[in-house]
Amino acid sequence: MVSYHKLQRSKVFTVIVCLLLGIGLLFTLSGCSGEPSYAVSGTVTSGGSPLAGVTLTLSGESLYSTTTDANGYYAFNDIPINDYLLTPSLAGYAFAPLFRTVYLDGLDAVGFNFSVISEGHTATSTHTIHLRGAGTLWTWGRNTNGQLGNGTTTNSAVPARLSGLTGVKALAVGNDYTLALKDDGTLWAWGNNAFGQLGNGSTTQSTTPLQVPGLTGVTAVAAGYDHTVALLSDGSVWAWGNNSNGQLGDGGTTQRNSPAQVPNVSLIRAIAAGNGYSMVLTNDSRVWAWGINSNGQLGNNTAIGSLIPVEVYGLAGVRAISAGDSHATALINDGTVRAWGSNALGQLGNGTTTSSIVPVTVTGLSNVIAVSAGYGHTAALNRNGTVWAWGDNASGQLGDGSQTQRTTPVQVIGLGGVIGVAAGNGDNAAVQVDGTLWAWGNNLYGQLGDGTTTDRSIPVRVQLP
Repeated sequence: MVSYHKLQRSKVFTVIVCLLLGIGLLFTLSGCSGEPSYAVSGTVTSGGSPLAGVTLTLSGESLYSTTTDANGYYAFNDIPINDYLLTPSLAGYAFAPLFRTVYLDGLDAVGFNFSVISEGHTATSTHTIHLRGAGTLWTWGRNTNGQLGNGTTTNSAVPARLSGLTGVKALAVGNDYTLALKDDGTLWAWGNNAFGQLGNGSTTQSTTPLQVPGLTGVTAVAAGYDHTVALLSDGSVWAWGNNSNGQLGDGGTTQRNSPAQVPNVSLIRAIAAGNGYSMVLTNDSRVWAWGINSNGQLGNNTAIGSLIPVEVYGLAGVRAISAGDSHATALINDGTVRAWGSNALGQLGNGTTTSSIVPVTVTGLSNVIAVSAGYGHTAALNRNGTVWAWGDNASGQLGDGSQTQRTTPVQVIGLGGVIGVAAGNGDNAAVQVDGTLWAWGNNLYGQLGDGTTTDRSIPVRVQLP
């Protein structure tokens, strides 16, 4: 999982003594006596094609961040001698390797490449969808609105392949509806459509995937409770569906059945959507949010909702964001996590059950490379491949073998080598590096995929064919 790039030590010290007009002055010429610096570069690909918009974080004594360009290329320049951890991140994607260590001293570090893992993207709510090799999809769980996409409204406690949709690279699930982003930048949706969240101009549900018309160049997608947000390759953000709380960010509260651009939002590299609110992460690593704010989920030091984007208070150096039902999280470049919003169930992870209108630090958590906010709980992936969770545990969704609520993170039992984790409505899923999928928590509709409807307080293996 970790590649180690050994570079030979070669220090050069240059001292230049200058005499100027007979006055004995010692000058240190810029660039001559300072510590040498180096570059780190590489590419990120998906299925052999360049992947733009991936954030690369280089962490050591200092933190550096950059983003891949249209050719999937990234570069850090003028980086001082040190040991660093290099980590890629992009919402909805898992990468191989998860991270790489870089030792800079003597040579530039070139060819530090990453690729998207085609086995492992998983999204979960009361139904689960999993992406396997070659962009094929498998779905299971609740299906009352056709959210499994198989042409029926029958629940399933075991995974079944979804035919007719291939080349998928990212997934999102909302309340009884599903979204799939294809390699060609098109977006497909199915399931519940009462608020136009499928984006096809109607409010009629669909039990099979339908393309969201008029939308191309999509690089990321996020599903809220009943609204959808999409990020395009030009850095613009589009939204549609329920807008009763201003979650579409257009300054009004009118429902939209087709995508509309969020005004005054640009240079965005990540998106997230919760229950009645939306969030974006800018290229300069700041977070903005809009919509409902009754529990402080906008994080702007108020509890007043906003129909337009407002900046989340006191956040900088953010690598990734995630929106839960009424709480939100941000992964910081240093591997720590911030959370804000509702905390009645301990989902902020700061040792209390007091909600917060500004971000607070999750207690005792470091070296995190991914975080996922669920309905009333949160899950995080450590760079050593372990999973940690906190908050509501009524269905065993924390995976610690109990049903005891936790206000600080606990380790999920028996899981290692994990490369991706998703938190849902009382349940979770995690995929290991070999493609094995595990799930735990609420199983009322068979969303754990183990062939039963029994809740699980420790992970069980999903019965993928």
